[in-house]
Amino acid sequence: MNTAQQPPRWVHEFHPSQTETPPPDPHLLGGKGASLVEMNALGLPVPPGFILTTDACIAWHENGGAPPPELAAQVGAAWERLEAHLRAQGRICLVSVRGSARDSFPGMMETILNLGLNDENVEELARLSGERRFAYDAYRRFVEMYGDGVMGVERRHFEEAVERRKERRELELDADLSAEDFRAIARAGQEAIREHAGAEFPQEREAQLWGAIAAAFRACAGEQARDFCRTHALVDEGELVDEAGGVALPVAVCVQAMVFGNVGSEGDKDSEGSATGRFFSRDPNSGEKHLRGQFLRNAQGDDMTASLRAPAPLCRGTEAGLGQSLEESMPRAFAALRQAADTLERRYGDMVAVAFTIERGKVWLLEAAPGRRAPRAAVKIAVDMVDEGYSSATKALLTIAPTSLQHLLHPSLDPEAEYEVLARGLAASPGAVSGAIVFRPEDAENLELQGHRVILVRRETKPEDIRGMQAAVGVVTTRGGITSHAAVIARGMGRPCVCGARKLRIDEKSEALYAGKHRLERGAVITIDGGSGEVILGKVARTQPEFSESLTRLMEWADKHRRMRVRANADTVGDAKTALEFGAEGIGLCRTEHMFLDEERILAVWQMILTRSSHARQEVLERLLPMQRADLEELFALMAGCPVTVRLLDPPLHEFLPRREEDQKRMAEASGVGLENVRRRIAELRESNPILGHRGCRLGITYPEIYEMQARAIFEAAAAAQDKGGAPVALEIMIPLVALKRELEVLKARILAVAERVRAETGKELPCKIGVMIELPRAALRAGEIAASADFFSFGTNDLTQTVFGISRDDALGFLGAYARGGILDQDPFVTIDQKGVGELIRLAVMRGRAERGDISLGICGEHGGDPSSIAFCEELGLEYVSCSPYRAPIARLAAAQAALRGSSPREESR
Repeated sequence: MNTAQQPPRWVHEFHPSQTETPPPDPHLLGGKGASLVEMNALGLPVPPGFILTTDACIAWHENGGAPPPELAAQVGAAWERLEAHLRAQGRICLVSVRGSARDSFPGMMETILNLGLNDENVEELARLSGERRFAYDAYRRFVEMYGDGVMGVERRHFEEAVERRKERRELELDADLSAEDFRAIARAGQEAIREHAGAEFPQEREAQLWGAIAAAFRACAGEQARDFCRTHALVDEGELVDEAGGVALPVAVCVQAMVFGNVGSEGDKDSEGSATGRFFSRDPNSGEKHLRGQFLRNAQGDDMTASLRAPAPLCRGTEAGLGQSLEESMPRAFAALRQAADTLERRYGDMVAVAFTIERGKVWLLEAAPGRRAPRAAVKIAVDMVDEGYSSATKALLTIAPTSLQHLLHPSLDPEAEYEVLARGLAASPGAVSGAIVFRPEDAENLELQGHRVILVRRETKPEDIRGMQAAVGVVTTRGGITSHAAVIARGMGRPCVCGARKLRIDEKSEALYAGKHRLERGAVITIDGGSGEVILGKVARTQPEFSESLTRLMEWADKHRRMRVRANADTVGDAKTALEFGAEGIGLCRTEHMFLDEERILAVWQMILTRSSHARQEVLERLLPMQRADLEELFALMAGCPVTVRLLDPPLHEFLPRREEDQKRMAEASGVGLENVRRRIAELRESNPILGHRGCRLGITYPEIYEMQARAIFEAAAAAQDKGGAPVALEIMIPLVALKRELEVLKARILAVAERVRAETGKELPCKIGVMIELPRAALRAGEIAASADFFSFGTNDLTQTVFGISRDDALGFLGAYARGGILDQDPFVTIDQKGVGELIRLAVMRGRAERGDISLGICGEHGGDPSSIAFCEELGLEYVSCSPYRAPIARLAAAQAALRGSSPREESR
């Protein structure tokens, strides 16, 4: 009996006649590899090849950066079978080699084309193809790509060889170079490798192949890959470690037979010709159902990104002035691509992005993946896919990134505005935005940290520019098309982007942008409209967007599937109206202090603060009472039937006092006291650390008349709103900064006494919950005893984060960026709840609060309530609601639905 263990299957092959298809697992095969296996299984035209799995990558690293014998044997056997298959078709075994990670990352090895060529078989390629110029063009491209991607020789050395040859021949375009020119350039490239790499360009095909494979495997352990993994938490610490001890992301490697989009340039009467390109199965900007993409005749894949020739559109009429479309010039190939797009959409239930090559009229598909699309298009596509029977409402909800919705709720250019257009490019990612010009990604990062809005202007972007693109509010490039790096990345980020604005000229040395008669230096303000492709001088007025029909339907599905309710943080009627328009179901935080800041009221507030006697303070509060009551009455009438949580005065009194001398004089005159007395009182009230000072419930304890006035205003407003005939609000009064059970008991008794007096005066029952804002660690730890007197907890995660970390959110920008770059903090704790620290306290408070009082209501009201990751955490804890800013309510609704669908909650509760 043979008990020998079978070696791991590290190589997966794919070809048209294949009967056994490996599962298209992107974790094992990478995104590109999985798409090749998937398309091959669907019977689509895919060049054959084989894939080294991510497990092979790990084995290579564990073997000290060399292939284990079993891996070498499997690759060798797969290569022999591929060569036999191609030879039977009268072709040389030439391949492309490219890394295939589940998610591509900066520093990943770029594709190497034409691998397998050498000084001898290039002549065979010329003979078989019938085109000597094509063969030597392919060879010089391979030398350049291999020298750069594998041997570390900078591309400029190869580009210089091309330019020298063109100068010698007095030519302007690569297309004018002859076979002999390309042969000479290939030799010059080999000399550059010899000089700058200190090694010979390999002629043996096996050495070429393993060199490319090793380069892809090394890239996943490079510095950029490690930074990317740490930033995005893609792998566990130590899953794959290089000599420097950094985390890396294992990649698969796709080895695939070459097909040529630059063969047949001399004309072939029996075919439509050759080309290469990329397309989306639907418009990535609008979501409309028609192919959108670009192609280049007589080109290989790298020509699409080199920007040396302007690509032509796939469909007629989509981009006027860019040449004859593929639909018009190669109708049979276009029909084949459209059919493939339909097949792939049915399979994926989503829009797809497809890379293709046309070789002498024959269409070959090289890659297919869900295509990046603008947020508005993403919503339309998701809904349309359900209507067309390709998808389900559940999948549609899970397809949309909740944060992308914020880009649908932001302004666009005012159609009535007049402005001067500097240049027009391609509408690469919709949205309109204004900002100051910067030319370097690092400047965008630095200025964004200082609070500036900047637009990154580049000739073209590269993977290492991503952080600068994230920091910028918009991106402009002078090169590239709608499938360029800038367009694809910006669209995925939801950043407005204009690409291919060719009339703009960048002088990087002097940091200036030239557009016609204009010279714009760094810092000059421009506006871009990613929906029209316009680059505009100065700042332009914008208008507010509206919900589309597709977004409305998506939100209806979300509301059906989510468990948690969504409230809004709203202090004014205007805020509340916006909240209702965006689907909020109540107010989770009404900050009453914001009602004191009106120009007319602030004088009364100043007088209240200046007075030192309770009686005099009460007189001033009597003047403030009708003002606060009127505001709340209007708010309650608008929110009829909804829960409204009103927080009593929270900030320390000194925050209301004037800082400017002219305002201090106004304060003195209004109060009838001298300016020196005003200054003295301001000095007395100034606090060294306001976040931990005389604020919140501490004000209510020391100045009980303030909270009593606010309680009366709340109850009288609720009674008056009932008189208007609307349904009463579900009233909740929240006491801030509670740390001790006794604080709550004292203040709750006073509030209930006021409620009883107002009931007696109005004859109306005014039910009200009284609860606390949990924003101090002690309150979280002693939540059980506090819950005995509290009807609800609302977690104030902003201040809880400050008090747990000992970090002021106002000053944190000075060092949080360095913490993120250094891998000390994975994420900003003021953006996403720190589950290991802040979250652990919340979890403890929830557990102890429920243990004491099973019917206690629980929610959060910090801005974390609009963060999807934090919302998923709240779902896990079984909180009843989240509250966030009005504009983030749609984000919270979708994120809550996704959290419920993913089964985050351990508790089955009815809504």
